[in-house]
Parts: sequence; structure tokens; C-alpha cells
Amino acid sequence: MFRASDTSTMIILSDADDDTELVFTLESLTQAGIIFIMGIAIIVTNVLIIATFLNFRGHAEVINCYLLSLAVADLLCGLLVVPLSVYPALVQRWVYGDILCSLVGYLEVTLWAVTVYTFMWISVDRYLAVRKPLRYETIQTKTRCQCWMAFTWISAAMLCCPPLLGLEKPVFDHDGHICMLDWGTMAAYTATLAILVLGPSLITIVYTYGYIFNTMRKLRNGAPLHDKEYVTALSENLSNPSHIMSFVLVVTFWFSWTPYLGVKLYEYFTGIKFQVPFLHFGIVWLGFLNSFWKSLILVSLSPQFRLALRIFCMSICCRYKGGRMQAELIGMDVDD
Repeated sequence: MFRASDTSTMIILSDADDDTELVFTLESLTQAGIIFIMGIAIIVTNVLIIATFLNFRGHAEVINCYLLSLAVADLLCGLLVVPLSVYPALVQRWVYGDILCSLVGYLEVTLWAVTVYTFMWISVDRYLAVRKPLRYETIQTKTRCQCWMAFTWISAAMLCCPPLLGLEKPVFDHDGHICMLDWGTMAAYTATLAILVLGPSLITIVYTYGYIFNTMRKLRNGAPLHDKEYVTALSENLSNPSHIMSFVLVVTFWFSWTPYLGVKLYEYFTGIKFQVPFLHFGIVWLGFLNSFWKSLILVSLSPQFRLALRIFCMSICCRYKGGRMQAELIGMDVDD
């Protein structure tokens, strides 16, 4: 049976039967508490996003397919990755074995690649809405976008699986309290994967949003743009808040992960590890916190999501008349 003893900076649980001790410092308790709260927040917010999109029966934008994919990736991260770091943060070591450590590392990089690719498809979707406003709904169908998302998940899973087939042991980051694959021993594969994931994604995102904002500027300055019908359709598409919302999602993602990527690259190429307290813990979980920020951005910048969320909440509170209420809010007939 464990017996607890307390000091000013740690809690010690000792077992009188087999002379084992568990030492929980104030630092480890704080870090485990932060990870636990983040995990709960990520799960709750992304379950809410998924339920909101699935419950909405009105005319939905195609971009919602991509946002749903992002929410699923974040939910899987909150369910399968984040919780497994809570207890290791307490005891300052990985306790679940190498196999699970490898699977967690594989899930992390796969879900990260899915997110990066999804942002690329979102930028392409917004580009087509501006570049071909008259044909956008014909080009970007819901079925086509679902096929792209299925391809994205399958390709990301296959691109990231080779390290699981190797003999290299996974690495437990004692500062960030997460398991990851040992990318340092697979330099050629790591560089190839980075090029395949980051190369097309970053180039596409920069080009498409550059074109979108340049078109906004031209339209605002009154530059001549094709015929009247085209300009009218273009103006309507550019007034859609989804352009700004999606751009903020992309920028927030890269702001969240850039500190981690920058520090890791610097340490790898220089061989010098920063000795700043809590730096590595902070940059790792700042990146994971991106899975929570998406919900706040959607609520703040997407009127359609706010409407869908309102409908979902009202349907939960008044389930017996949810169908009629949703039809009235959307502005369509109940029988449609």
C-alpha cells in the first residue's frame, strides 16, 4: 500500500511492501496538469466541431469537408497522443513500452502531415473560388473533395510508415514528455519526407493566398477585371468570410509549430542544446495547442459555423422539435 509523504516541492508515494517510491515534483505535477487540461480541451472542442458539422442540414460550403478532416485529425491527437503523455510527465519517463512509443510517434507525424496537406487543399479551394468564380461549384463538388481527403489520409499514412518497419528504437523526449520516431538516424528519409510534405504545401499556400489577396487589392482599387458577370461573381466570393478564416487557420498553425521546428533544426545542425528551463516543454505543447485554437477561430470568424453551432445547441436543448427549428433558422422548408 502506498504511503504519502510531503515536502515543500515534491510528493513521495512509497510502497512498504516492495520498497518502491514514486516521486512527484511540483514541476512534474504542473506539467502533467497542463497536458491533462489541454487533452480535455482538445477532445471537447473537436467533438463539438464534428457534431456541429454533421448535424447541419442546410447548404454547406465545400470547405466544411476540409474543416471536418482537420477536426478528426485533432480529435485523434487528443484521444491517442496527448493522454499518453500525462503519466510520463509525472514520473519523468516512458512507461508504456517501445511498441506503443513507436505507434505514438507514427501517429504524431501522420496526423501532422494530414493537417499540412489539408491546409494545402483549403488554399486550393479558396483559390478556385476566386480564380473561377462562375465555375467554382461545378469544379469543387462535395464528392470530389471527399475523395481528395481520403487520398490525403491514405497517402500520409503510407508516407510516414517506413520508420515503423525499421530497427531503430523510438525516442522519448524527456523535456516535452512525448514519444517520437528517431528522425536523426534516418536523415535521407527525413529530408525526403519533409520535401514531399512541406514542399508542395508551402508553395501552394503562398501562391494561392498571394493571388487571393492581390485580387482583393485590385478589386478594391477598381482595376478592370473581365466582364460584369465575372466581377459580380468574384465580388460575392471575395465577400465570403471563409477566405480570411482559412488564412488565419493556416497562419495560426505555422505560428504554433515554427518555434518547435526552428529549435529542433538549430539543435540538430549545431549540436548545441538550449538549456533554458521549460523551453522544450513549452514549444512542444504550443504546437499541440493548435488543435484547440481552431475552434476559437471558427467561432470568431465563420458566421456559418456560428449558425450551425447555434442550431446544434438548440437541437440538443429542444430535441423533439429540432428539425423544424433547424429548417426555420436555415430558411428552408421543413420537408426539404
